Amino acid sequence: MSESYEEGVRQLPLFAEMGQAHFEALMRGAYVQNFPPRIDLITEGEAPDFLHVVVSGSVDLFSSWNGRETSLATVYPVSTFILAATIKDAPYLMSARTLEKSRIVLVPSEDVRAVFDKDNAFARAIVTELSQCYRVVVKNTKNLKLRTSLERLANYLLRQSQRTGLGEFDLTMEKRRLASFLGMTPENLSRAFKGLEPHGVTVTGSHILISDPESLTRFAKPSALIDDHST
Repeated sequence: MSESYEEGVRQLPLFAEMGQAHFEALMRGAYVQNFPPRIDLITEGEAPDFLHVVVSGSVDLFSSWNGRETSLATVYPVSTFILAATIKDAPYLMSARTLEKSRIVLVPSEDVRAVFDKDNAFARAIVTELSQCYRVVVKNTKNLKLRTSLERLANYLLRQSQRTGLGEFDLTMEKRRLASFLGMTPENLSRAFKGLEPHGVTVTGSHILISDPESLTRFAKPSALIDDHST
């Protein structure tokens, strides 16, 4: 693997503080692979052979059951997935596929577990990342269980507006996938967009205009204990 990719991986909080010798041992068995869009990377139920690091592109984490499928998260550079399965050496609970052309670093799970036992800084970083992932899961569960579909969409749009710093933006995912992510059907999503029109939301294709952010905020009632995934 080239030094440029190693440097990108090294800068991740998960790897930043670990000993150099242990990092080199991890990277010795790692390799980089390019994937086209819509390629399955892992399948839920499979053994975790690798820890994946997304260095370019994006990856959809999703799950299927009884003929139904739902999108759970999107992974952007530079970040890892799925750490819990790698550390526990347990089957994946989610599947993953590329959303666009993506470059992935694959680190053998066996090597990750071996270094985990030897490097205290690496072990602490893993506990920190797993703790953060747990908190995100709790917040997502609260979002789904405590809010109506209209409130979930309103808060999602507010987060996207804050992320871009603009009152108008393009959706970063197709509407069918957005509906799945928010726990809705595509038909319910269309009705939810119409339901937000009185609060200043205008939808044109995938373009969103929020003309009255104060009204939308009053309706959405955003909470840091649900919507801020950085805490």
